[in-house]
Order: sequence, then C-alpha cells, then structure tokens
Amino acid sequence: MNFIYPILALLGGLAVGIQAIINGGLGKKTGTIEASFLSFSIGTLALLFIVLFFGKGNITAIASVPKWQLTGGLLGAFYVFIMVLVVPKLGVASSLMAVIVGQLLMGAIIDHFGLFGGKQIPFDGNKLFAVVIFFIAIYFFYRK
Repeated sequence: MNFIYPILALLGGLAVGIQAIINGGLGKKTGTIEASFLSFSIGTLALLFIVLFFGKGNITAIASVPKWQLTGGLLGAFYVFIMVLVVPKLGVASSLMAVIVGQLLMGAIIDHFGLFGGKQIPFDGNKLFAVVIFFIAIYFFYRK
C-alpha cells in the first residue's frame, strides 16, 4: 500500500502545474492579489464541504495546537500569490523549477537540523551536487 503515496505526490505535482497556469491567467484578468484571494476562497469552500461531509477529525483541536502550526495557511497564500505573479512572466516550467529548488533547499535545511520535529537527515555533498544541478536546470529552462 506504500506505493500509493508517491503516486499521490505525483498527482499533487501535476495539479500544481495546472494550477499555476490557471491562476496566472486569472491574475491577468482580475489582478494578482485578487486572483490569489479568489483561488484561496474557492479552495477554502471546497475544503469546507469536504470537511462537512467526509471529515472524521476534530477541527476544534485547533485551540490546542502550537500557534506556529497555523502559519501553513499563510505560507500557502504566499505561494499562490507568488505563482500568480511570476507564471505569466517566467512561464509554468521555469516557475515550477524555481519552486522545486526552493522546496529542496528548505527541505534540506529542515532535514539537516531536524526542524519542526522532523527527522534529522544530514546534508552532504551528493545533495549539494543535486541542488546545483537544479540551479543549472532553472537557467536552461528560463534562458531564451
């Protein structure tokens, strides 16, 4: 059953690629901040209905979680805003390459130091080499 998680992650990545161009087009017509707001609002409504009809957790547990764990929504809004802003200028592939490199860098920092309660996984030369290759890939994707 563990094979399903990489497939779900792949589907999530495909959705982000589609979302980027859709939100970029929305931003051209409505404005960057407005498109970000609309995108998040529609997503929030969709999740509200999913929680109401399929939720099995305890949403009231929000009162007992560390407050820093609530910043995920702000980070998500920041991501959507940035993508609405940059996709029309860089294109989907270059924007996503930059996002992936940013995710890898932050993931490597979090893993290396075991931040936020994560498992500590040291950063080594192989990982540095991989990140450098990604930076080179961004250059080739964006180069005109």
